[in-house]
Amino acid sequence: MGFGSYDESEQRHQNRDEDDGEEKAVNVHENAHEGEMTVETGASTDDLLGQLQDIKESKAAEE
Repeated sequence: MGFGSYDESEQRHQNRDEDDGEEKAVNVHENAHEGEMTVETGASTDDLLGQLQDIKESKAAEE
């Protein structure tokens, strides 16, 4: 099968619920949560920036 092709037999044999004329809606807020998240790393901003710089340098060295 080429790109974009499909098996027509799958289209003919789809199971459809004929009694349900409406599509089921998706609740986009089903897993929404309100609140805060905090993370305490114990590292200073300078330490974290130094680690970031090390990562960037090691990625550049790999290329």
